[in-house]
Amino acid sequence: MGKVELHDEPNPFEEMVQRFNIAAEKLRLDDGLYQVMLTPDREIGVAIPVMMDNGSLKVFKGYRVQHSLARGPAKGGIRYAPDVTLDEVRALAAWMTWKCAVVNLPFGGAKGGIICDPKALSNAELEKLTRRYTASLMDVLGPDRDVPAPDVNTDEKVMAWIMDTYSMHARHTVTGCVTGKPLDLGGSVGRREATGRGCKIVCDRAISRMGMKRENTRVIIQGFGNVGSMAAHILYGAGYSVIGVSDVHGGIINTLGINITKLMAHVLEAKTVVGFPDAEPISGDDLLVQPCDILLPAATENQITHENADRIQAHVLCEGANGPTTAQADEILFDKRVFIIPDILANAGGVTVSYFEWVQDRQGYFWNLKTVNERLEEIMVNSFDTVASYADRHSVNMRIAAYMLAIDRVAFTIRERGIYA
Repeated sequence: MGKVELHDEPNPFEEMVQRFNIAAEKLRLDDGLYQVMLTPDREIGVAIPVMMDNGSLKVFKGYRVQHSLARGPAKGGIRYAPDVTLDEVRALAAWMTWKCAVVNLPFGGAKGGIICDPKALSNAELEKLTRRYTASLMDVLGPDRDVPAPDVNTDEKVMAWIMDTYSMHARHTVTGCVTGKPLDLGGSVGRREATGRGCKIVCDRAISRMGMKRENTRVIIQGFGNVGSMAAHILYGAGYSVIGVSDVHGGIINTLGINITKLMAHVLEAKTVVGFPDAEPISGDDLLVQPCDILLPAATENQITHENADRIQAHVLCEGANGPTTAQADEILFDKRVFIIPDILANAGGVTVSYFEWVQDRQGYFWNLKTVNERLEEIMVNSFDTVASYADRHSVNMRIAAYMLAIDRVAFTIRERGIYA
């Protein structure tokens, strides 16, 4: 098999490839399909000129990578950050392909990003940046082509700008061109908390498999943005004991449990978990290696590496973030018998309810919260059980099982469709 060459310093795409290679070998994927499935369908770089508030003109760099269109329109978020790279966007697009396939959604994977510091931009500058980026990609976006969503430093407001810009060019309102929109613009109830709720659902399945009960399960959460805070809130409400939380400013710990309702009120005022009076301060790095039953990283990539994996004391690792664990760390955690719920399964609740939003937009008929949550639970439970069955049947860990399931589904679709030539 003519594999992708890896370098000494793995980048995000290469981290994904390492897992892909293992799964592909076990599936005995032929070389041709291997190349097709690892090669992005389309990689686009765009220059985004913006007239700044001070009258100067500044050009930003943006990307959109469509990894696969085999199973349906591409699906994936758009992030605004100073450290966005093409390799990162490429890796995240591929992860979206596998994530959509794991939960059996009719989407392929995509991802977008703009190199910028959104905190240094005014609301008007962010709007200009978003609208020009959208206009530059009009030929490749759309409800039947590529459906963006929020990601790091983007939100409902940004999605509304994208929807409006796309609609202005299309000359009619197209709500299904993007997900994660405000409710009044065709958004779905349950979307904001969907990723955190999905994490809770798979945690329930994991502890049931291990004979544990919620009330005796201690949880540590890294990251207190949308995913981390919603996961903390939902887990706490379900009876889990959340004993530690961190954000970019630092962490807090209370081995007797943290009142998440009070913590969220504190964060609303202080803009950080640091300083919460009913817990002890701790560094974010130290929090990761404290004893707990479930560790839920919900921050960014490469947080658990070969440097700290041997000190992880959790029984279950539930990956709320994309790519928080490196391939080297995987091997260490596997030897330590840590049960990993991989990102392409654990945080798939977000894209699942994004799918629901897309379906509702295209139907013009919207569901209530009970329906959304019931359908989310059904998909997440079925997906967890299918991956766990794959893992048991092939004697592999949950991550490799998830990759095998996803690759198998995408490969089947490609074979069925054939190659157009």
